[in-house]
Amino acid sequence: MNPSEPSSRPARGAPGGREAAFAVLGEVLHNGRSLTNAVAGRLLDPLDPRERALARELASGVVRHLPSLRYVLAGLLDHPRRRLEARLETALLLGLYQVLYTRVPSHAAVHETVRLAGRSPRRRGLANAVLRRAASERDALLRDLEETPDVEARFAHPRWFIDRLRADWPDDWEAILAANSSRAPMTLRAARRAGGRAARLEAFRRSGLEAFPHPVAPDAIVLLRPTGVDTVPGFPDGAVSVQDAAAQLAVPLLALEPGLRVLDACAAPGGKTAQILDEEPHLGELVAVDVDPERLARAERTLARTGGEATLVAADASAPSEWWDGAAFDRVLIDAPCSGSGVIRRHPDVKLHRRATDLDALDARQSALLEAAWSMLAPSGRLVYATCSVLLQEGARQMARFLERHDDAEPIEIRWGRACGPGRQILPGEADMDGFFHASISKERP
Repeated sequence: MNPSEPSSRPARGAPGGREAAFAVLGEVLHNGRSLTNAVAGRLLDPLDPRERALARELASGVVRHLPSLRYVLAGLLDHPRRRLEARLETALLLGLYQVLYTRVPSHAAVHETVRLAGRSPRRRGLANAVLRRAASERDALLRDLEETPDVEARFAHPRWFIDRLRADWPDDWEAILAANSSRAPMTLRAARRAGGRAARLEAFRRSGLEAFPHPVAPDAIVLLRPTGVDTVPGFPDGAVSVQDAAAQLAVPLLALEPGLRVLDACAAPGGKTAQILDEEPHLGELVAVDVDPERLARAERTLARTGGEATLVAADASAPSEWWDGAAFDRVLIDAPCSGSGVIRRHPDVKLHRRATDLDALDARQSALLEAAWSMLAPSGRLVYATCSVLLQEGARQMARFLERHDDAEPIEIRWGRACGPGRQILPGEADMDGFFHASISKERP
């Protein structure tokens, strides 16, 4: 049992947390809302910090294990193909997660599930029977999950994704799936302008916050136990930001220097934009473009917290004729829209909302961004392409096709990660990082 899962201690006084998790799951499972947006909305606002943390854990846990939970639930029903009302199914999934994957006492999970199932005696009776049986047969149910030929249930991922991983990573696909089903660490980026990583680690030590330096990303700090950002010393004034270590590795590939003109082509929500300004505060100009005005507003708030100035443009970076002033960029960063297959452990609802049919459209979008960026890049300039994906179509194969189209493009060596075509790949869980592909390309003079 994972010791970081909810225990009986927080569960006893937190019915509000369960109710909030139930509401969040309703939005995600039945209204198509993303887990991130549902959790960030107002559903959790009335809760105290402990209940809020419980609600997040329960909601994300259900989504993380959803295919497995639905498989178990079907086996516990008298009629496995029976279609349950949305409210009842959500309550049962929430109760099953607590019984199977947490240390919450079974009696508490049963009681709260019955309460959330509604007022109908039929619903309450079904919830009580299903959860009591699950509690009594817990070990057998988990063994069945480990042995079932139903790969979606066994690995808690959609079949199309499992098949794609098997093809792309025949020696690593099971490790990727296992990493995706684990909980991601809380990783921070220490701002260099505020003294860097050493200063933050000392501040954390003084405050009693246990943390250690990440072994690969030079500015990254990993917290031993996740906590609310407002309790992290230095977060409100921008001395530290939440950012996975793999994501932090893209900006150093730009090899920034004073006076350069830089384009952050897919800037929102602003984490890498702030990192660029922190790594080189004396740029000639940083232009941060994003097609989504609401997400770009988040980037503006990020810059207000972290300091630094950028020219923010709400536009499609792949259509430069609509916004570009014609002045070439010395550096371009494309943190491209992608499947999100490398960050499933942070955003488990990717498994729920992403479809295999999305990949071709994403492929075309990535290719269009690369072509547009190349047209705006100055000779001897450098382009960095990154995706939070583990799929070769979005990483190595995308960049290989790009290099075939451009004789003036030359890959630059990257020293970390594993070789993957013209770039490097980090798989989920490696050095406790998210899955990321990076490539750095120089534009040769004619």
